[in-house]
Amino acid sequence: MNVPFLDLRLHHAALRPELTAAFEAVVDASAFASGPFVRSFEQDFAAYCGVRHCVAVGSGTDALWLALLALGIGPGDEVVTVPMTFMATVEAITYTGARPVFVDVDRATYTMDPRLLELAITPRTRAIIPVHLYGQMADMEPILAIARRHGIPVVEDACQAHGATYHGKRAGACGDLGCFSFYPGKNLGALGEGGAVVTDNDELARKIAMYRDHGQARKYYHDVVGWNARMDGIQGAALQLKLKHLEAYNEARRRHAAHYRSLLNGVAGLVPPRERAECRHVYHLFVVRVPERDQVLKELAERGVHCGIHYPIPVHLQEAYRGLGLRRDMFPVSEQCADEVLSLPMYPELTEAQVETVARELKACLGRRTTAGSFRTEPAATELAPCA
Repeated sequence: MNVPFLDLRLHHAALRPELTAAFEAVVDASAFASGPFVRSFEQDFAAYCGVRHCVAVGSGTDALWLALLALGIGPGDEVVTVPMTFMATVEAITYTGARPVFVDVDRATYTMDPRLLELAITPRTRAIIPVHLYGQMADMEPILAIARRHGIPVVEDACQAHGATYHGKRAGACGDLGCFSFYPGKNLGALGEGGAVVTDNDELARKIAMYRDHGQARKYYHDVVGWNARMDGIQGAALQLKLKHLEAYNEARRRHAAHYRSLLNGVAGLVPPRERAECRHVYHLFVVRVPERDQVLKELAERGVHCGIHYPIPVHLQEAYRGLGLRRDMFPVSEQCADEVLSLPMYPELTEAQVETVARELKACLGRRTTAGSFRTEPAATELAPCA
């Protein structure tokens, strides 16, 4: 059996009649750039996240960048985030002129380790960006406590966490601003690029809305130098339609995660994902850690199981950030994860048979190895809840 890493054709097949109708409505209204379909989506997504405002933009990268601009961040400032993330998190910092400062991730959840955060704060720190990686929110309570103590705003990178919760509060609603990507493969994916910033802060929402539209407060009156970061009408219409299905999609992902976990429990050398008791993980990705990861990836592909790596090089070791002067061993958890993480197929339409095929072939690949590899001790089981 061939198991793709992601199957967007299958995902959209069931929605095709609704998507076709939405496309025709946008064409009939000639509402292609921003417009009523985008505004309707903004209202629905703000309500879903439990905040007052949603400002839709052209991508998740736009969302992060404009959020920082709205906070007034610029040259000479520092923004604290993690090196175990997609490049866009740090690119957004760089494009404001600020300097990224890194904090290593927690060994169990791969999100910002709050115990290290305060050590990274300096008088130049102007924002903190915790990344809700793979579909699980960072440990926001201690992060927010530290941020408030220092008077520093928190921008949630929720680009992989649509619908995830922390103590019952949805991703994007805990910090001062929450940033989302609607790249097609996300839990809530557009039919192209898309993003959004959510917030309860009226003034920040107003600023971001200006920045995304060439700095216009009203047409042809430009209060600031902005950018063209508007969302297309077709994307707004498609996202509003798909938002109605998001909870069902997330529950399907959680079922697949539970199935994977039951099949892979106790496999020597394999470290499964962990879900904190206070979190609802929405499994944008189901990421395990394995020894000899690159070889396992190759062997699985030969067996018809297609996996991914998120991410093979932490940002501080990327050639683009050589100028920061950071070196290997400075963020050891992120570096170890980069060498070992393997993303198994994960999307709502997976079948039980496909999940079982992936688990069987992965166990066969690992079973051929004479050693289980070297993994550091994981947190006690009582600290973490199994997915359900």
